[in-house]
Amino acid sequence: MQRLLTVHEVAEVLGTADGFVRQLVAARRIRFLRVGKHLRFPASAVPEYLAAVTVEPLPSRGRSA
Repeated sequence: MQRLLTVHEVAEVLGTADGFVRQLVAARRIRFLRVGKHLRFPASAVPEYLAAVTVEPLPSRGRSA
């Protein structure tokens, strides 16, 4: 079983406030579990979220600097 992270731990990893993580939960943009009244996140949910929101650069148009 993988480690479960708290809202605060996920916020620290993302470098954001706890409220932002709660917004992600409300919008169902990150995987989470409810343990009673508490929110917990599988450790793998953070890299999955980051992969989903990563914007790749556009390919070069052939012009060199």
